[in-house]
Amino acid sequence: MSDWRVLSLQSVHWIWPMLALLVWWGTRLRKEHREIESHLSGIVDVVGTRQRFRQQYTQLLFMALAMVASVVALMRPVTFGQESVQESSIEADVVIALDVSKSMLAEDAPPNRLERAKYEIMEMVDAMSGYRFGLVGFAGSATVLCPLTKDVGFFQMILNNASPSSISRGGTNMGSAIRKGVDTFAGGTAPKLLILITDGEDHDSDPLGAIQSAVDLGIPVVTIGFGSEDGSPITLTDPETGAKTQLTDRDGQTVISRLDGELLREIALQTDGAFIPAGVSSLDLEGIVKQHITPIVDASSVRQTTTVTPIHSRWIGLALLLLLLSQIVLVFGKLPETEGGLV
Repeated sequence: MSDWRVLSLQSVHWIWPMLALLVWWGTRLRKEHREIESHLSGIVDVVGTRQRFRQQYTQLLFMALAMVASVVALMRPVTFGQESVQESSIEADVVIALDVSKSMLAEDAPPNRLERAKYEIMEMVDAMSGYRFGLVGFAGSATVLCPLTKDVGFFQMILNNASPSSISRGGTNMGSAIRKGVDTFAGGTAPKLLILITDGEDHDSDPLGAIQSAVDLGIPVVTIGFGSEDGSPITLTDPETGAKTQLTDRDGQTVISRLDGELLREIALQTDGAFIPAGVSSLDLEGIVKQHITPIVDASSVRQTTTVTPIHSRWIGLALLLLLLSQIVLVFGKLPETEGGLV
């Protein structure tokens, strides 16, 4: 419900000079009326004169109302009201923890899991414009490769260079990746999201214990699992000759890397995030962003706001209309002159 108020109450004092003018004008008309009627003898002249003065008094009334409307306009009237506003955060901080261990070189997701993950990450970044992105690389340990930034070009350059050689320690330590990802946010009020991209293999780093820091800070974790649950050999490429060999263990057996979807699903569940099993196929990035990511980082809220609407222009318009009517009364109500020269 609107509340009517004025912002310049002192302007009401303009009514006094206007009132004095109206009183003077009305007194003058009344005096003129009496003087003229005292010299009239014919009934036609008396009726015509009285009609003329009725028109003038009507004009005076319209002028008085126009002056009142003008004073109200000078007082700057406004209406106050309450309005519900839907607010939505257009910015968020997103840290991507990318597995760069050798198991991500398996070629079940062509050309390999790591390269496919990089491609999907850039597609995701392009679909989430306006956010800040950070990159954590992890294998046997984790390190911040790119701090939070809006510079997409810089982020992409760092992402393109991410490889197993980015982390000196081998293995897969998801617990360390989660802790490092949470630390990368370093406070701030923007909505936060941690995206963990890996094949899900973990070497006893207790990732379920590590997610407690994310839970305490209210940071959801979206897990994206690349690779086949049936497993795939890890292919190593010689950077000089381009020759490819399969990774073997100490006993000479080919190492098979398998996607651990159950672990990634549990991490997402405990942090109110989402698990996205990418497997070995391409992702529907647009659908993933809309369904899983936007609802998490979109800090929508409804707040009550006070709206102030100036309405002085309405009173100015009313004053002009009344002035126009005051002239119409004389123009269209003018009587023809009598033989005595009176109107």
